Amino acid sequence: MQSCESSGDSADDPLSRGLRKRGQPRVVVIGAGLAGLAAAKALLEQGFTDVTVLEASNRIGGRVQSVKLGQATFELGATWIHGTHGNPIYHLAEANGLLEETTDGERSVGRISLYSKNGVACYLTNHGRRIPKDVVEEFSDLYNEVYNLTQEFFQHGKPVNAESHNSVGVFTREKVRNRIREDPDDPEATKRLKLAMIQQYLKVESCESSSHSMDEVSLSAFGEWTEIPGAHHIIPAGFARVAELLAAGFPPHVIRLGKPVRCVHWDLQAPERGRGAPAPGQEEEEAAGGARWPVAVECEDRERVPADHVIVTVSLGVLQRQHHSLFRPGLPADKAAAIARLGFGATDKIFLEFAEPFWGPDCNSLQFVWEDEADGRSLSYPPERWFRKLCGFDVLYPPERYGHVLSGWICGREALVMEQSDDQAVADACTRMLRQFTGNPNIPKPRRILRSAWGSNPYFRGSYSYTQVGSSGADVERLAKPLPYSESSKTAPMQVLFSGEATHRQYYSTTHGALLSGQREAARLIEMYRDLFQQGP
Repeated sequence: MQSCESSGDSADDPLSRGLRKRGQPRVVVIGAGLAGLAAAKALLEQGFTDVTVLEASNRIGGRVQSVKLGQATFELGATWIHGTHGNPIYHLAEANGLLEETTDGERSVGRISLYSKNGVACYLTNHGRRIPKDVVEEFSDLYNEVYNLTQEFFQHGKPVNAESHNSVGVFTREKVRNRIREDPDDPEATKRLKLAMIQQYLKVESCESSSHSMDEVSLSAFGEWTEIPGAHHIIPAGFARVAELLAAGFPPHVIRLGKPVRCVHWDLQAPERGRGAPAPGQEEEEAAGGARWPVAVECEDRERVPADHVIVTVSLGVLQRQHHSLFRPGLPADKAAAIARLGFGATDKIFLEFAEPFWGPDCNSLQFVWEDEADGRSLSYPPERWFRKLCGFDVLYPPERYGHVLSGWICGREALVMEQSDDQAVADACTRMLRQFTGNPNIPKPRRILRSAWGSNPYFRGSYSYTQVGSSGADVERLAKPLPYSESSKTAPMQVLFSGEATHRQYYSTTHGALLSGQREAARLIEMYRDLFQQGP
């Protein structure tokens, strides 16, 4: 990365030559999610005036998507503000009154599922019986004890045994199984129930990690993720209000919707590496300002937007699918390898609305435990049995706000199959599951269904990132490193910067990680041009 001190010392470096011609640096931000909006907001507040945000879709917010149905707002994407102490999302929401209507049931401490209230999780088996509360509590205590052990491999540098294959899933499953089997006090029937519960808990964990299976999540890096202290909060008016607050006050021309990007042409001031001919439109870009722009963003509609700097906030899923064609020249080998090693998957939600509740007032969720999975290892299912990956449904609370609604989670390849099915097929499958596990054949079909489809959305290709087996926090750092790497004065510094949740080493997968990453990249440019803005006009 080009240092701030060396970026402006030479009056003849490419940056200085361009600014002598153009005055203000031009910054293009790709993506109007929280990372992109936070970056643009920080730049505009510091005096940058030539800032453009190119958003592929017809809305802002990225993986924050709030949908209003009737009086209720449902979150297809981000739902929770995770923690309060020092969380910029929390402070923004709290300062603007977004949490004033939040009920006690929409706050949570400790580990969470989608929504919660006072009550208990009802663990049901595929034979239509409810697992006794004491069995659930015993298993939960055991599972959480082992879960805490998974954090120690990173936090305390513990070596990973060969038996665990550096996998959270393998380690957890085997450790919990052994303790269950070694317990002399449990009868065999209880042990079988607890063994089956392992798979259900790992399905929930996979949804929270947005991995296909916890077998794909790195054990040695699992503790990299840092939890912000304090309660978790839901925003009753919708998480999209956070995106709206970030964009409030932007000049009308800054955000351009419906502008998907085809390619980022960078290092245009240097000779094209092994090409000989300039990139298409490069001559016009040079003539426009009298000095060649170092970067040009080519949109799908063939419009080219020249710039001094581009902040790329597209998801890791898009980078994994498209980085070979998205950047010219291609990305450095180490950055491309980091993109390939890191994990990114789909976690989807299914909302089912009923005229009346069929669940008891003391039940805050219906969790599905397949008794025939007591000895199972794989969490993959044939496409026609995708519904077995559903870990359960949470009761949205309070009903005065949401109505009688259940919200289910599904992740991985099975989520992609669900996304390709129509609403009727998904509603039918969920109804069959609910009837089977509750033992109540009279449960009606939902009168309305709403669901997400992050995996098949071409602008996201999934939900959020995780540290996959074989990856580490160092790969997150490599992904975040600006281009070009060279500090040579012959090359304009920090042409392409990277932000988004996947680029934050401690807070990946979170909205606050996304926001902070956008501010981080803006801060690089603010520091680079500190002298320019101190001088004034």
